[in-house]
Amino acid sequence: MGILEKIAEIEREIARTQKNKATEYHLGLLKAKLAKYRQQLLEPTTKAGAKGEGFDVMKSGDARVALIGFPSVGKSTLLNTLTATHSESASYEFTTLTCIPGVIQYNGANIQLLDLPGIIEGASQGKGRGRQVIAVARTADLVIIMLDAMKGDVQRSLLEKELESVGIRLNKMRPNIYFKLKKGGGVSFNSMCPLTHCSEKLVQMILHEYKIFNCEVLFREDCTADDFIDVICGNRVYLPCLYVYNKIDQISIEEVDRIAHQPYSVVISCEMKLNLDYLLEKVWEHLALIIVYTKRRGCSPDFGDGIIMRRSCSVEHVCHSIHRQLKSQFKYALVWGTSVKYSPQRVGLQHVMCHEDVIQVMKK
Repeated sequence: MGILEKIAEIEREIARTQKNKATEYHLGLLKAKLAKYRQQLLEPTTKAGAKGEGFDVMKSGDARVALIGFPSVGKSTLLNTLTATHSESASYEFTTLTCIPGVIQYNGANIQLLDLPGIIEGASQGKGRGRQVIAVARTADLVIIMLDAMKGDVQRSLLEKELESVGIRLNKMRPNIYFKLKKGGGVSFNSMCPLTHCSEKLVQMILHEYKIFNCEVLFREDCTADDFIDVICGNRVYLPCLYVYNKIDQISIEEVDRIAHQPYSVVISCEMKLNLDYLLEKVWEHLALIIVYTKRRGCSPDFGDGIIMRRSCSVEHVCHSIHRQLKSQFKYALVWGTSVKYSPQRVGLQHVMCHEDVIQVMKK
């Protein structure tokens, strides 16, 4: 029996098992086996034939956004509308056959937008070059899932399932579980809060399935068995995601209103160029980017050319982005803006910057 058959058999077993207190250990074991087989499917242990041509392109700009969706939902049209790049778009499926990069210029930042080929059901198992498409998505800072507004809910659940099965977790925080392998001493299990989804017995059964007999486990929050399996595997990617519903000009206004109120959802029409400015706002917000302006002593701030940084960055990060040796010569910095109580305020390296702050660095 091949890996795909084993995965299908376990999925059928999970589907027909009732979920209650008596079956939670059995389900936890099945989930651990499923995660193990999926990992083997993604990372084959043996070399199989010549290496195929990949999709990945060089990372450039301040952030990377990947467009994922079924064929003919408007990914290439969106790329053509938002960037100066031309991607072939037509009314038939699979118009795009490789990864086409474009650059969105917004708020002084260069955001790389990748138009990926349409994926089909079963992409996580390699159908329709789905693995290459999903591998590129793992390297992105934000995933945009393009959906057809007329059949959005069906497509959304299918795409979430495909990405979930290859270790991409959308709009989720990394589980706060401390896990460390040891050379001896058995399994040390502790929790800092009452656990309602998991127990010590279930944790030990999952560890046994992975042939781990010596380790430290500390649950800092109430996590599920799935979260614990993700921590053991260690290859999960946690990405922010926007669900973009295209072709809203073909559905009723009530349906548009219903879709627009769903979490992480944006409604647009590429053909009629509707709501594209709001989409760019949401992309900026989910990428967590900020602009920091610099100022020389005795001069006005340079508002024409800001430094693009990540939210919650410190003065140390700003110094490193200006010049890598600036930190060693750093004396103090003067900051104007919303991150300080009064302007200017003298701050150190650990001070956290806010959007549109102005900084003047003083050297020793």
